[in-house]
Amino acid sequence: MRSDHSSDPTGHMALLKKIDLESPEEMEEEIPVVLCAAAGRMGAAVAAISSIYSNTEANVLFYIVGLKTTIPHIRKWIENSKLKEIKFKVVEFNPMVLKGKIRQDASRPELLQPLNFVRFYLPLLIQKHEKVIYLDDDVIVQGDIQELYDTKLAPGHAAAFSDDCDLPSTHEMIRSVGMQNTYMGFLDYRKQAIRDLGISPSTCSFNPGVIVANMTEWKHQRITKQLEKWMQRNVEENLYSSTLGGGVATSPMLIVFHGKHSSINPMWHIRHLGWSPDARYSEQFLQEAKLLHWNGRYKPWDYPSVHTDLWENWFIPDPSGKFKLTRPDS
Repeated sequence: MRSDHSSDPTGHMALLKKIDLESPEEMEEEIPVVLCAAAGRMGAAVAAISSIYSNTEANVLFYIVGLKTTIPHIRKWIENSKLKEIKFKVVEFNPMVLKGKIRQDASRPELLQPLNFVRFYLPLLIQKHEKVIYLDDDVIVQGDIQELYDTKLAPGHAAAFSDDCDLPSTHEMIRSVGMQNTYMGFLDYRKQAIRDLGISPSTCSFNPGVIVANMTEWKHQRITKQLEKWMQRNVEENLYSSTLGGGVATSPMLIVFHGKHSSINPMWHIRHLGWSPDARYSEQFLQEAKLLHWNGRYKPWDYPSVHTDLWENWFIPDPSGKFKLTRPDS
């Protein structure tokens, strides 16, 4: 993994900043936000970045993670659009680190994309920050990202997530589309290795599409090594329930962070917008939400999908014309 600093637009200003030590920006804490830019869905990262940048005064530094082949495209998109004002670093993720750790699953091959596992390797991608926000690309942020960054992590916790049972308004949605919100939906309890964990199958799961992480604790607890161990064991023993979309990257996290994570304010992770092409939330509820997540198959840049207007507000067309939205009239 290699961080490419040449894209950091603040680099040229280093000398100026040394002189002007009192500048308020210098005193302001930097908020690192990690997002992936994946081939075929790069517009997702662009909309997410645009929504975050437009809704905060905070000093955000975007870490945009891609594969070698996709990096030039995302860089051009940012530099040739109104996003050229943002502070960002492009980081190349080397998929070789995943060799032998991913079990092939034909049902949803998109969940095996290497970038799906970037969240396991945060300390390798981000060196100098104590606290980091990781976001899936299929989100938009309607609140001030500073608020999410200020999430309190309990002592000894390496990460905070949003629990799947913590928001009454989503329970009806979950029932209506038959979604899982317990460990039983992600782990195969017929396997001895899973039963040996001693975790009740009815334990509430969490969604790792929004993470606030403490890098010191992460390294101290060797979280990356633990996650890799549970990836490798799955390759050997097929431990995870394949019925559930998203289970591939979620399941190891559910094991490693069981009983050892803090909570994110539920309004900062309103999810399941991509779960069904016709299950909708009330407009008022969506307006109050700080972050919207289209997890599931029905993405807002594709058709069919719900609440696409909220997503499209933040989308910035691709100057190269390669990425196009799929709409019923297109």
